[in-house]
Amino acid sequence: MLLWNLVLMLVWCALFGDFAVKNLVGGFLIGYLMLMLLSSRGVVGSPRYLRRVRRILSFLWFFLKELVVANVRVAREVVTPGINSKPAIVAVPLGDLSDVEITLLASLVTLTPGTMSMDVSTNRQTLYLHVMDLDGGDAARLRKAIHDGFEVRVVEVLR
Repeated sequence: MLLWNLVLMLVWCALFGDFAVKNLVGGFLIGYLMLMLLSSRGVVGSPRYLRRVRRILSFLWFFLKELVVANVRVAREVVTPGINSKPAIVAVPLGDLSDVEITLLASLVTLTPGTMSMDVSTNRQTLYLHVMDLDGGDAARLRKAIHDGFEVRVVEVLR
């Protein structure tokens, strides 16, 4: 199905005579919608591919939203007079994740401003994060946000 989606994307771009990024993305989405419609009618199979693409798009939307929120928080902290931040190092327990999933999780957390992955325990059960501002000193809330937000979605995308 991925091959069909890519072919439809290229056909879309060829019809417009422009292979710009906006046309590639638009063509991919139009192709995806066509495949979803054809799959619901039983013309083509592989709903697994459709679910996976939906999960990836959902994950990208979630990450972009988190990125914007984190940037606003950091910008607000920078322009606010005085030092109001409460930096902390937080140990975040990890589920049964593969090396690739741990690496992706740590990288995504580091990409969001205000947090940085520092280390992973030798038994791969704990991720240590440096947080620029631990809201209200509530490490449990941060752990829950990392697990429910990033970890669950990373597992959904990669498994």
